Amino acid sequence: MNISYADKIPNNVDLGSDKVLQRALEHWQPEFLKWWADMGPEGSHTADVYLRTAVSVHPSGWANFDYVKMPDYRWGIFLSPADGERKINFGDHKGEPAWQDVPGEHRANLRRIIVTQGDTEPASVEQQRHLGLTCPSLYDLRNLFQVNVEEGRHLWAMVYLLQRYFGRDGREEAEALLQRRSGDQDNPRILGAFNEKTPDWLAFFMFTYFTDRDGKFQLLALTESGFDPLARTTRFMLMEEAHHMYVGESGVGRVIHRTCEVMAQHKTDDPTRLRALGVIDLPTIQRYLNFHFSVTIDLFGADVSSNAATFYSSGLKGRYGETTYADDHLLRDALYPVLQVVEGRLETGAAPALNALNEKLRDDYIKDSVAGVGRWNRIIRKVGIPFELTVPHKAFNRKIGPLAGLKTAPDGRVVSEAEWAGKQREWLASDEDRAFVASLMGRVATPGAYANWISPPTLAINKQPNNFEFVRFN
Repeated sequence: MNISYADKIPNNVDLGSDKVLQRALEHWQPEFLKWWADMGPEGSHTADVYLRTAVSVHPSGWANFDYVKMPDYRWGIFLSPADGERKINFGDHKGEPAWQDVPGEHRANLRRIIVTQGDTEPASVEQQRHLGLTCPSLYDLRNLFQVNVEEGRHLWAMVYLLQRYFGRDGREEAEALLQRRSGDQDNPRILGAFNEKTPDWLAFFMFTYFTDRDGKFQLLALTESGFDPLARTTRFMLMEEAHHMYVGESGVGRVIHRTCEVMAQHKTDDPTRLRALGVIDLPTIQRYLNFHFSVTIDLFGADVSSNAATFYSSGLKGRYGETTYADDHLLRDALYPVLQVVEGRLETGAAPALNALNEKLRDDYIKDSVAGVGRWNRIIRKVGIPFELTVPHKAFNRKIGPLAGLKTAPDGRVVSEAEWAGKQREWLASDEDRAFVASLMGRVATPGAYANWISPPTLAINKQPNNFEFVRFN
């Protein structure tokens, strides 16, 4: 298969001049397209979708809108502009020029970081592949498809690094990224949250708010990497990741707005009556929030981690906002607060900051997540409803690290097995909750029409009206 590198794969990495890379991509691209046909958005392949396509890193080139059939989407490879004077800002190599090639001693760890990041991209597409069949509007369907193709482009970004810098090992890892499947018992995705189901649109909005926000913070840490190609490609990925989080935040906000509208109209806060009126009651939204938040914060890894220390000291992965810290950027003698389980109680202790870098990034993420939930609460307060959504305690429903064995309420209280069993349906979305939400999911495919359980957006895409035909079915 011959590829036109200027037309089929927009790029700023001079793909056409690298014969070895050409051969690798010519082998990989057909497998990617087969994966997309098998695991991409169901029933979408012949539709014309109003998509944003990046054709360069410049402001005039990274967001071009037009109708595209998704199998023909131009998945590109872009690195932010190079800084020839860039230095490594942390770890044992602090002050050295940023690496343009992979340092031999850090090869295995760097490959592991890139593979783990790359694995999340196709995983989320697989998790969301059936959602288009129950879209609440063409606007939302288009947003889903935009998220999907950009996750595909982010996969291309990681595969480029693997193919370009890691030789045969990189080619094998690139192939394996297309062989694992989200939720597969025999060959699952690497990280737990990416094996969970995303069965309905409330789950999708929560996923794009919380789990894509994890992606934001992981990418921010990788933009600090001493391996310059990784830092540059993740910097550009963040521009697209922002839209994914917007889809989540605005989506949940629109669900809340519609629920509050019906609550005010019918003067009721009774979940049973609100469900009968066809909207999602606020306690159910809270339970979905609790689940997706707790699953996502496990993605940051163990609270105390020797791997995190190694990645930092090696110059592979920094802290979010590394250069803003007024410390030595070595952290050899620094401490950081972590939660510890002492005789069945939660207590705050101190761990070496180098080993607590996962926890530091998790805390940065939590602060950012809480701010967005505050914006949802303003929607509720504006209607005058006495209800407040809350972010659960970081020890709640944990499955990774020392907190995993502890039963903790959303408010941070350590509870007994009996209380956990009795309150779990109050704290986490139950099968009945998900069945109810699923009962609301019916495809709305008329331009300008929206499902009863969600409000229209205040701003549509690219200044188009809400009744714009964002997806054309053929």
